[in-house]
Amino acid sequence: MDLKTVIKKRKSVRRYMDKKPDWRKIIRAIDAARFAPSAGGQFALKFILVSDENKIAELAAASQQNYVGTAKYVVVAVSDDSKLVRSYGKRGTRYASLQAGAALQNFWLALTELGLVTTWVGHFYDEQVKSALEIPDEMSVEAIFPIGKETRVKGRERRAKPDLENVLYFDKWKNKKMKPSVKISVEGV
Repeated sequence: MDLKTVIKKRKSVRRYMDKKPDWRKIIRAIDAARFAPSAGGQFALKFILVSDENKIAELAAASQQNYVGTAKYVVVAVSDDSKLVRSYGKRGTRYASLQAGAALQNFWLALTELGLVTTWVGHFYDEQVKSALEIPDEMSVEAIFPIGKETRVKGRERRAKPDLENVLYFDKWKNKKMKPSVKISVEGV
């Protein structure tokens, strides 16, 4: 599958088949995350692959999202910004978060290419997640990803993405015209 197809196919899915997905595919997706940009070459993101049903139930409770508990695997992304803070001061924390976003996009796109689905769970009680997985206090839990194979039962309709002309400016804020004046369309790019 080419990159543009994978990007357009990626979606948030909250309903999973009962069949357990191949854990090797999840490992390959985590491997793709390693190739994201990192400040100073210092990769701060770590992953915990959870298959224990009791721990998955604890993560569902910590996120207050029942569907998390229906997944056969859950990946928890954790950042350790300590090296980045030593190198860049306060900005190191921001760099760790930016790096996590880039790496998690790689992870999600790789899951999509491998035929697996997930959704990004960003609401959770950090202390409960850390306690369930024995994550040290100084680490930051970035996200939870319940992973499975998509069920045939349809969920909500996918929300339309914003049109390109509504997210792009030229040379300054709110300037929608490129000099020389050129009509921009997704097809033309």
